[in-house]
Amino acid sequence: MNYNNVRADNLVIGKNTFIEPNATIRGVNGNAKNIVIGDNCYIGNDVQIICDDFKLGDYSKIQHHTNIHGYLPCKIGHNAWIGQYTIIDSIGGTTIGNNCGIGAHSQLWSHIKYGDTLEGCRFLSEKPMKIGSDVWFVGHCIISPIDAEDKSMAMVGSVVTKDMKYNEIYAGSPAKSISDKIGFQFNEVSILDKFEKMKYYLNEFGNAASIRIVMSIDDINFEDEISYFDVSSRKYKKCLTQNEVSFMKFLLPAKAKFIPFE
Repeated sequence: MNYNNVRADNLVIGKNTFIEPNATIRGVNGNAKNIVIGDNCYIGNDVQIICDDFKLGDYSKIQHHTNIHGYLPCKIGHNAWIGQYTIIDSIGGTTIGNNCGIGAHSQLWSHIKYGDTLEGCRFLSEKPMKIGSDVWFVGHCIISPIDAEDKSMAMVGSVVTKDMKYNEIYAGSPAKSISDKIGFQFNEVSILDKFEKMKYYLNEFGNAASIRIVMSIDDINFEDEISYFDVSSRKYKKCLTQNEVSFMKFLLPAKAKFIPFE
């Protein structure tokens, strides 16, 4: 596939990735220095990625009219789902972990800049945005340059101005933790329960050819052509067979999320 709408000095685009022809991917001034997009990704209509150093992991989706921009690197992990009309600013640098969901019309900002500092405006800053893994901004969220720890969550319409703690749920403007009222995003699940549920999912999928569910990395043979899914590490041995890709798409976005062993 030709990617005439992608301009980069160093360009890596994985297998089975589709970029709509009217999307734009380039650097701030001309070619980007480095664009890396993983396998089985989708970048939708009228998406603009204007960033000199951009990386997107496998099985990630960026929906239509999303804008990602900034001078500093923007790194997004595997299995991301970024809803339509989202803005991700990387002027201060942005890192988003694996398995993150950013609902439609959300805005993630790593800088604040407009008021006249000569006139005495106090608000001028650029700060790295650090989003952990399994973080979910449900939709219409506005996020300041914060650190969001793994598994944290912001409910629809949240305005987040302070760091988000591990597995806590936030809501409101300004957003505050409501986990003491409604609980946490994730409950603890035993390895055995995960193993049994993944076997159920594989049976529901209906084609176990060259796919194995295991409970430990010790059960994996890295020399064969089997796609092993290890429930203890949430990683899989990536073979990119047609059946593996179909199974991954069957699991995403809400049954299970795995990242490749690297």
